Amino acid sequence: MKTRVLVVDDNAHAREAICEIISGDGQFEIIGVVTNAQEAIEFTEQWMPDLILMDIQMPDMDGLEATQRIKLLFPYVKIVMITVSDDMFHLLEALKRGAQGYLLKNLAPSTWLKYLNAIVNEEAPLSRELAFEILKDVSLLNKKEAAEADALTLREKEILTNVADGMTNKEIAEKLVISEHTVKNHLKNILQKLQVQNRVQLTRYALEQGLISGKGKDL
Repeated sequence: MKTRVLVVDDNAHAREAICEIISGDGQFEIIGVVTNAQEAIEFTEQWMPDLILMDIQMPDMDGLEATQRIKLLFPYVKIVMITVSDDMFHLLEALKRGAQGYLLKNLAPSTWLKYLNAIVNEEAPLSRELAFEILKDVSLLNKKEAAEADALTLREKEILTNVADGMTNKEIAEKLVISEHTVKNHLKNILQKLQVQNRVQLTRYALEQGLISGKGKDL
């Protein structure tokens, strides 16, 4: 089944370029193209896309505000922010408001497609630098969630550590000599137990619990 995509950008040239990139991968199907945040919210309410590519800088209501509103209504819709800037404030705000990731507009089409496929498969990388900025900025777990985290099995903690260390599901499966399907089932259980939605939040938890250090490769 194809991933249904909504493109949101107020710049006509940008919309055209994004659509051209997305159309280059048979995994994705563009079901809508809108020019502002309010249209994005209304389109999502009616058509429920699987993935939204949301420009950050837009008039009236920016992409960050739109992301927060959409996520409150439809938490399982994946949103990737698209921007010309790698400003850390915007990246942090995007993740805090529920976005699964971000893409710079000047990246190569092949990089876009690789990243978006990773987003769809819940395997998108996160730089260690950004993870630490998130950790400094907000705390993931409250006392109730911390108690629930104690319920993780040894295998789940092992998988959590590998996820936070930047490994894909396939790499984890090969390392632990289990099937990729089993890895996905464990991840589903971990997300439910910790009451989090994605690998970004899992990484924040692993950092807070000291399961990974602040040095090393990108997540």
